[in-house]
Amino acid sequence: MGRPIKTINEIIQGKASITTDTAIQLELALGIPADLWNNLETSYRARQAEERSASEFEANVEWAEGFPLKDLARSGLIDSAKAGSESVRELLTFFGVSNREAWDLQWEKPAAAFRASEAHASQLPAVAAWLRWGELAAARSEAGAFDREAFRSLIPKLRRLTRQDPGQAMAQVQQLCEEVGVIVLLTPEFKGTRLSGAARRLPDRRALIQLSLRHKTDDQLWFSFFHEAGHLLEGSETDQIDLDEPKGGAVDTEEELADRFARNTLVSPSAYEDFVAAADFSPEAIRRLAKAEGVSPGIVLGRLQRDDLVPWSRLHSLKKRVDIA
Repeated sequence: MGRPIKTINEIIQGKASITTDTAIQLELALGIPADLWNNLETSYRARQAEERSASEFEANVEWAEGFPLKDLARSGLIDSAKAGSESVRELLTFFGVSNREAWDLQWEKPAAAFRASEAHASQLPAVAAWLRWGELAAARSEAGAFDREAFRSLIPKLRRLTRQDPGQAMAQVQQLCEEVGVIVLLTPEFKGTRLSGAARRLPDRRALIQLSLRHKTDDQLWFSFFHEAGHLLEGSETDQIDLDEPKGGAVDTEEELADRFARNTLVSPSAYEDFVAAADFSPEAIRRLAKAEGVSPGIVLGRLQRDDLVPWSRLHSLKKRVDIA
């Protein structure tokens, strides 16, 4: 072959690759076709890469176990039969990343504004998995680009739907919102998620509102929906949230704006102030205000309970149960 002995030894030991030129030289010297040498080299290097990946997967088994694997499998998002290092492979495939470092870069600070439980700190792996589920589901939607003003003009119509059965109403909400570039998804929460909803602008210029239905009453459902709508209408183009930030710190301006939008959209401030001033929080009075405002009685009750004017333990019959498949 006219090559140094050292080079030939490195090729034999697998330290040096068989290049296409080397394969041709081997064919001429030994009579074994160059294609065979090239195929052997490709197979050998692929096997080495697989072994390195397997070793990396094995090193990240404990990391993978921090995710809600059972919930992901139950939802058909990963293979429930996989365990150990194979669960790492399944998880990376689900997130669409090649390794843990790539996951860290993409998910340590996901672009989403979210309404979370103040009583419990959300767990980042569970939140990321839930948001990824939303991404994958949104990819199947035929919605066009987000039209902020068209969505804003749609709000009064969406508000009127709150008096209907939640299941039927949400189907209409999804259809109407899709027409203005807003994808509305109902994805049950995972263990450790503790989110009621999330809103974000997707890279393809569409918008996504993702609801978990963690609270099974209509007032919570509608407040979460309009809270997330507030993020899209009143917030910045992209809401960067640090999920590791502890609760109880400074008030998040974006969250306060979204809360205010939801409150004032569902019940007009002037009507609510007059109602509170009258101090009649009976079921009949709540129903009258709800009818006058064109919303569900449960929404009025939920507002009174959040403002500590009616105990959470009272008047449950005014709220509608949310049970959406």
